[in-house]
Amino acid sequence: MGAIIFDAFDRLLLIRRGRPPGEGLWSIPGGRLEAGESDAEGLRREVLEETGLRVEVGRLAGSVDRPGPGGVTYVIRDYLATVTGGTLAAADDAAEARWCAPGELAELPLTEGLAEALTAWGVLPR
Repeated sequence: MGAIIFDAFDRLLLIRRGRPPGEGLWSIPGGRLEAGESDAEGLRREVLEETGLRVEVGRLAGSVDRPGPGGVTYVIRDYLATVTGGTLAAADDAAEARWCAPGELAELPLTEGLAEALTAWGVLPR
């Protein structure tokens, strides 16, 4: 699951992955659920671990299926979220964290399909 977070200037929060999968690529913060967690609980934990920010999780923006190792398929659900506190600082498996204007996304090496999915869900301008 992932968090789609915009600031007051309509910039999207991105992290550069510090570990596989996607090491070195930019993506939205998120990760895997731990046993017993709801999507909202897991997303709040992952965003805090990776960015130092506390968030309120909103509606589901969309989901995608991505191939994983050994023929497994990951179903990734991405939610809109709003920052409620904290200070932006990359941590855990995020090597960097930054706010990006929509026009800057084309200049960054993004995880496969991220820009297309966010555009198809109406989150980014076409």
